[in-house]
Amino acid sequence: MDKMENGRRSVDTGSIRTLSSSHIDDESSLGSDSEINGFASERQTDKYGFIGGALGAEAADIPPAVLRQREVKWLDMLSHWDKWMIKRFNKVRLRCQKGIPPALRGRAWLYLSGGKVKREQNQGKFQELDSQPGDPKWLDVIEKDLHRQFPFHEMFVSRGGHGQKDLFRVLKAYTLYRPEEGYCQAQAPIAAVLLMHMPAEDAFWGLVQICEKYLPGYYSPGLEAIQLDGEILFALLRRVSPPAFRHLEKHKIDPILYMTEWFMCAFSRTLPWASVLRVWDMFLCDGVKIIFRVGLVLLKCMLGTREKLKACQGQYETMELLRAIEPRYMQEGFLVREVRVPVTARDVEREHHIQLKRWKKNRGELNFKPPPRMHGARIIMLAEPPRRQDLQQNPTIVLEVPQTTPQLQKGKEEKKSKKKKSMKKSQPTEEIPNPYPLLSDPQSSSTEPPAPPPGNSVTPEAAAQTETDSAGEQKTPPTDLPSAKESTLQRSTQSLSSTEQDTYL
Repeated sequence: MDKMENGRRSVDTGSIRTLSSSHIDDESSLGSDSEINGFASERQTDKYGFIGGALGAEAADIPPAVLRQREVKWLDMLSHWDKWMIKRFNKVRLRCQKGIPPALRGRAWLYLSGGKVKREQNQGKFQELDSQPGDPKWLDVIEKDLHRQFPFHEMFVSRGGHGQKDLFRVLKAYTLYRPEEGYCQAQAPIAAVLLMHMPAEDAFWGLVQICEKYLPGYYSPGLEAIQLDGEILFALLRRVSPPAFRHLEKHKIDPILYMTEWFMCAFSRTLPWASVLRVWDMFLCDGVKIIFRVGLVLLKCMLGTREKLKACQGQYETMELLRAIEPRYMQEGFLVREVRVPVTARDVEREHHIQLKRWKKNRGELNFKPPPRMHGARIIMLAEPPRRQDLQQNPTIVLEVPQTTPQLQKGKEEKKSKKKKSMKKSQPTEEIPNPYPLLSDPQSSSTEPPAPPPGNSVTPEAAAQTETDSAGEQKTPPTDLPSAKESTLQRSTQSLSSTEQDTYL
């Protein structure tokens, strides 16, 4: 029962429970920041970790059989990543559009962004940056921003929790890695999203790749790159939705007023969480054109019809409308279906050159020249070809096997040698009677010589030879005559052991 204490409503003490889409797990979420820091309120979190489902409706559940099948396919792709990216990238793009399985999303993001290769090529770099004190100028600003990043997520809900500590480590390491850029507030939600899916070191290299390859110059002093992309978005809007373009141009609403948070945070603070994940799956695969497409879809839906424009007759009403986008336009299924706006990476680059020339003409040279933008995972991989060992999957759980002592190892070797010797010993063979006894083999008294076949004529020479042989046999009687009690098996054994007239062998 709820109680009123000091003007605040409190509930009975209990552990955090996870509210899944299908059932409520009554077990404690041991290890969460809420529980470790002694929060007494009983809270329910959705399957993404947000308390009370703070960021909108959840995604529709995928049947377990379909999910397992997708996981098997993604595991196969991750095991042969270079071949898939070079030869079958269209299939990788299609699977990203369908949605990466939650169990493999963090690993897939790291591979798509190139953070995996970057980490392997810079072993120990994050630990080195993490051990340094950092610039006090940036540390104070980072500390103030930690509690603002997804405060209703279980990972960042408490000050000093493991989520905020890792976020501080990642952002501080980036200021040391790129001291000329320092820290920008929009980097914090990007790093927080990554930390929800991977460890701190992986999140750091993912942040590096997003800042340098996907959105270069966005977080540099002056924010010139985001202003240029605002002009690009406005120019593309003329082709996608002329009514929306004319309305914004009429009221002189600069793009920087409504698209800054969209682009700099990659819609992580705008869309429902299920939609954020699907947008990021496609964004890390195909590059910044996905961000442009999502922005164009939202502008077209909110300002693309006369009925919508009647409700916003001025600049203030238009800005309020864009700050409160209708939920149906931000749902996962709608966005994934409508995001196929005919805007390609070539269109973005063409407009970028046009706007850059206009910028130089009106404002002069850029103060900060960012590196060239990479449009998608395949371009990043081809620009920096990885080594085969860079793409090997490392086990997430390592079991330390205790080393065997020399005496135990010696005992094992002795057992193995004894086993081999016993296997080498000849097995006792069963004695088989000889079906073809030799002439020298002793015959029992009961054995009669075989009768000659009827009708066969015997030549005189053969008869004389037979008589001579029989006479010789009579002259040399056998010395060892077998007893009458000997069995046929014993006699056959004697015949096999004969060496004097062994014509059988």
